Amino acid sequence: MPFVPTTLIANATIWDATGAPAFAGDLLIEGNRILAVGPDASAGRAPADQVIDGSGKTLMPGLTEGHAHISFGDAASTEDLIAPSPEAHTLITARMAGRLIDQGFTSCYGASAAKLKLDVAVRDAVDAGHIPGPRIRAGSTEITVTGGMGDESKLHNPRIGISCVVDGPEEMRRAVRLAIREGCDNIKLDVSGDPFYPGSPSHVTPMSFAEVQMAVDTAHAFGRKVNAHSRSIEGSKYCVRAGVDGLFHVEYADSELLDMLEEAKDRIVIAPSIGLFHAMIHHGEPWISRAACDAMGIAALIEASVETHSALRKRGIRHLIGGDYGLAWNPQGTNARDIRLMIDYYDYDAAGALICATRNGGQAMRDQGDLGTLVPGALADMLLVDGDPLADVTILEDKNRLAMVMKDGAIHSIAPGLIDCATPAQRRVA
Repeated sequence: MPFVPTTLIANATIWDATGAPAFAGDLLIEGNRILAVGPDASAGRAPADQVIDGSGKTLMPGLTEGHAHISFGDAASTEDLIAPSPEAHTLITARMAGRLIDQGFTSCYGASAAKLKLDVAVRDAVDAGHIPGPRIRAGSTEITVTGGMGDESKLHNPRIGISCVVDGPEEMRRAVRLAIREGCDNIKLDVSGDPFYPGSPSHVTPMSFAEVQMAVDTAHAFGRKVNAHSRSIEGSKYCVRAGVDGLFHVEYADSELLDMLEEAKDRIVIAPSIGLFHAMIHHGEPWISRAACDAMGIAALIEASVETHSALRKRGIRHLIGGDYGLAWNPQGTNARDIRLMIDYYDYDAAGALICATRNGGQAMRDQGDLGTLVPGALADMLLVDGDPLADVTILEDKNRLAMVMKDGAIHSIAPGLIDCATPAQRRVA
C-alpha cells in the first residue's frame, strides 16, 4: 500500500460551515481528505505524521471566489484587458491566482477570462503543481450578441474585445462548443446590458431566449456549467427557464422572478457582486469619478440590489461572494471584503455571510458535495485563522491573520512555530 500522510490540527476552535455552532476540537486529515473531526479526532489511531497547533485559532473551510476574473490584472480600462499578448496575459493571470490563494481563496469559480485559454492554462499549471493557486473552474470568454455588453466594434472600427460576439442559436452552439474544446469548465453569457455600455443599459435584454437555451443545452451535453451576467428582469427569467447554473448581479426583480429563483434554489447559485459598485462609489477615484457613477445610475442599481438580494436571502437562495475583482479600483486580493459587504448590504449575520464564502462556493465548484465544509470525507481545503471570524469577519481581509492556508491537504502557507513534532498524546500530557 502506498504511504498516505496524516496531519492533525489540534486544539482549534472549529467552524465547519454546516450551520452548527463552532466547537473546540481536533481535525485529522489523511492524504487530501478529512478523516475525522471532533473533540478527540485522533483517538484510537496511530500518531499523525504532522501535528499543527491550533490553540487560540479558528479552523474554517477555505474561501471560494464565486465570480472570478483571475485574468483581470487590476485593469483600469477594457484596453488594459485587450492589449497584453496571450503570453504576457498568462503571466498576469498566474500572478493573480497566486495572490488569491495567499489571501485564503482555495477555490475560484470562473466567471470569464479576457482571452479564451487564460483560465484554462493557469488551471492546468496549478493542477500540475507548477505554480501556486486555488482550485479553478476555468471560465470562457464572455459570449455576447451584436450590440450587447462587450461588443466593442463599430462599422468604421472593427475591434476584437474580451467577448465573443454571436447572433442566433447556431452561432451560439459553435461558440460554446469551441470554448469546451479549448478546455473551459464554465461558459459565460452576457444576457442583459450593463451600465458601462450606454447603448445596452442594465435593464435591457439583448440576448434572446433561444440563444440562452442553446448555450445551456450545448454546455450541459458536455457536462459543463453556464453562468450569466444578468441585471434585467427578463434576462434573469430567461436564465432560470433555460436552466442556467449561476447568475451574476440580478439587481432588478419582480415577484414572479423572486418566486422562480426560490423554486430553482437547489440548482442555481447567485453572486450579487456588490463589491464592484461599492468600490466604484468609495474607491473609484481617480479612475471613475462620482459624476460618472451618477451618470451610470450606480446608486439606483445598489438600491435595487439591496432590495432584491435581501428578499432572496430570506427565501434561502444560495448566494456566493465575488464582486468583479481585478479592476484598478477593485483590486484582486481584496475579495474577502465581499463577506463584510454581504452583512452590510443584505443583512446577513456573520455565519450566513461566511457560508456564502465557503459552503455555497464549494457546492458551486463541485457537484459531489465534498468541498466547502469541514466534515469527514470532504476535501482538505481550510484556513487556520488568528482570531474569530464569527466575531469579526474583516480579519479575513488581512492575510497576516491567516496562520495557515491549506489546499487539497497540502500546506500553502503557515506561520512559524505551528508545526509540532510531538504526538497528540504527548501534547495532551503536556
